Amino acid sequence: MLEKILPRETCGKCRVCCGFDESDKWEIPLVFGELKEYIEGHYDCKIAPRGNEYVFDMEFDGDKVVYCPMASENGCVLGDMKPFDCRIWPFRVNRLDESGGRLVITVSPVCGAVSDLPLSRLTEFVKEDGFADMLFEQAELHKDMVKPYIPGYPILAVR
Repeated sequence: MLEKILPRETCGKCRVCCGFDESDKWEIPLVFGELKEYIEGHYDCKIAPRGNEYVFDMEFDGDKVVYCPMASENGCVLGDMKPFDCRIWPFRVNRLDESGGRLVITVSPVCGAVSDLPLSRLTEFVKEDGFADMLFEQAELHKDMVKPYIPGYPILAVR
């Protein structure tokens, strides 16, 4: 989905988005419907409910980084089937306020390969091919994927 701005090889070698510690476990990607069933049928990993969706059930030990059970040295073993959150990362849908009335698309500065691009290019990319509309539509279908806005994250689209 992001190949226009992030080569698969670059993404697969980095894996920064695949590691979590106790403080950011809220960022573990959601697993929707059929993907949950596929993973449970093909891989030996635990999936737990979170809100109305599911997440990989990962054991944490303080600040120690724990990698997603689907992460390999070459990237995600699920390939094109990986969770939606992973397919769009480092982009995310955030809510600007507690009421959730205003949604925005931001980009995480944690992904250097993308966040180093000019904001004009990132804004252009988000608007290309209906990417922003698709993100907002998914956020409506899967409300648990919407995260609180983190001050300082560049806002690329608003709804």
